[in-house]
Amino acid sequence: MSSIFLPPPVQKINNQITFNSGIELYILRLDLMHPEINGNKWFKLKYNFLEAQEKKYSNILTFGGAYSNHIFATAAAGNNFGFRTIGVIRGEENLPLNSTLSFAVKKGMELVYCDRTTYRKKHTQELQIEFKKRFGKIFIIPEGGCNLNGMRGCTEIMQHLGCFDIDTICLACGTGTTLAGIALSLHSNQKIIGFPVLKGSDFLEAEITNLTQDYIQSGLPVPVNNPAHWQLIYDYHFGGYGKVNQELINFCRTFQQEHHIPLDYVYTGKMVYGVMDLLKKGYFSPGKILLIHTGGLQGNIGIEEKLLKKR
Repeated sequence: MSSIFLPPPVQKINNQITFNSGIELYILRLDLMHPEINGNKWFKLKYNFLEAQEKKYSNILTFGGAYSNHIFATAAAGNNFGFRTIGVIRGEENLPLNSTLSFAVKKGMELVYCDRTTYRKKHTQELQIEFKKRFGKIFIIPEGGCNLNGMRGCTEIMQHLGCFDIDTICLACGTGTTLAGIALSLHSNQKIIGFPVLKGSDFLEAEITNLTQDYIQSGLPVPVNNPAHWQLIYDYHFGGYGKVNQELINFCRTFQQEHHIPLDYVYTGKMVYGVMDLLKKGYFSPGKILLIHTGGLQGNIGIEEKLLKKR
């Protein structure tokens, strides 16, 4: 399975905040790996697509919201690698389609709308049997690529750093899959901090613990036997998943102007805002911090579309 994926660059972030804190701050630009299948999305899709290919599946079905980065990336990857894709979308159809779903359709994805009550049952065998009766032989990828294949891909993210020495890694968290995978690829003297983008996401601690334990017991390749120290900081979700305000938007725009690095509002923007705020508060000990840019910039269009409608 091949495509044109570029090595992600590491950029240093220099400003008055980092200077005052004594921190060397860097960002891993996973958003620059591919124009459509970028960020952490390809890492979570890679081994799912490889398994589907090895088992002779031609149809891939997955789940997501109307502005889902995962739906966007799955549609692009399916088009790139010759799979028919089916996206089960949470909620009712709204026409005209937003930019995310329009892109998915252009890439050949068939959209199936699912009411929110039924959507909550997406992981049940009962509902998956219904999809198999409707669409035939399908390879099902969970929402967000949250499975052992997804974790396996995420254990490879840090390989792109080479010998780059880092003390702390920071990233935004949705399902916790990326954090769990990275934690299994770090040295014991490193740590990783996740910034959940969901409100009321205390459940993530148990989810990440279970993900790492299941992976270690799965027999899949494990870079390290014990996950590095990790923690979650819950204070920067801005009201919940997909919720933004003008303060966050202004921060992302200013950050791009100063550092020439665009941030998405749903994930990486919230994490970078949180890190900068904690740096100002003296939260971190002097050292090297790496931020993971998990892509999803296409989602900014949808956010801005919704904000314009409210005005």
